[in-house]
Amino acid sequence: MSSAASAAEGLDRSRTGGEVTRLDPPGGSNTTGLALTGPALTDLALARGAVDRSAYLRANDAWLAQAWADPDTRVVVAEHGRALCAIDDEQARLLFVGPGSAPAGIRFLLGVDELNTVYFGVAGPLPDAHPDGVRALPLREAGPLLSDRDAGLMTEAVALANWHETFTHCPRCGSPTDTFAAGHARRCPVDASEHFPRVDPAMIVLVTDPDDRALLARNAMWPERRVSVLAGFVEAGESAEQAVAREVQEETGITVRAVTYLGSQPWPMPQSLMLGFRAAATRTEITVDADEIAEAHWYSRADLRAAIESGALRLPPPVSIAHRIIQSWYGAELPGSWT
Repeated sequence: MSSAASAAEGLDRSRTGGEVTRLDPPGGSNTTGLALTGPALTDLALARGAVDRSAYLRANDAWLAQAWADPDTRVVVAEHGRALCAIDDEQARLLFVGPGSAPAGIRFLLGVDELNTVYFGVAGPLPDAHPDGVRALPLREAGPLLSDRDAGLMTEAVALANWHETFTHCPRCGSPTDTFAAGHARRCPVDASEHFPRVDPAMIVLVTDPDDRALLARNAMWPERRVSVLAGFVEAGESAEQAVAREVQEETGITVRAVTYLGSQPWPMPQSLMLGFRAAATRTEITVDADEIAEAHWYSRADLRAAIESGALRLPPPVSIAHRIIQSWYGAELPGSWT
């Protein structure tokens, strides 16, 4: 993962190892006294969509050619995680171009909507000049401002464009690969191996203690005052729940139980899928690793509100699942400014 994406959700690809704490068995009791169950996270900024991905059409070359020749087809151009958006009254909408106006670049089918409008993405250069009120926005900035349709299209386009920008050669023999399946896969012309977009699962968790205080931490790479919940990549041969227990113990010395799934959100900066959880601490003494985590503290709701309002703390922006997980525990809209 890029350093920018690591900073956004508190992830560090270099961390490995660590003891895994045993989790509650299915149906086991929660002896902490905490009720961790609650409504699932919905309407996450980058987990929305209104266009059918129409995967069954990806191998239909005749249909794809016909759709690309149709002037009513809409194209999203993505470059380095950005796309052109029109901004108006704190709302944004994607700017589409027709196939004839799309730049040269790798093309991929995004889907077909209920009105049979076809959407493609192209990984290509954005124009240097654009009209007033139009900006090239990164996904993390545009996501919360876009409609369900546009958020889904941009998230998919950015994810595929990022993959094509970085995965250009066969990992087996090093030969340049060719795209197929309407840009959703690549094939090596030498050994015929097929390769698909990489997705790195990562867990992100709000840990609470028996007094229902939340554990928030500051990554060592972050500026002062910036805090979030704990996060980390799922390792090979590990379940997401095991990753929760391991990462929390590695970073803060806290052991957990009653790991509860909340929801997920793609985070294609460049290729993560964030899996959100709650967990209950079995001990409250914090020992930070002093490598990845600079500091960590327990916060009651009153503590958190006072710290945000005084400017002592800053939380992740609403586009992140971290923000929504903290908000679900807080029980109301979080105070503060996210600009």
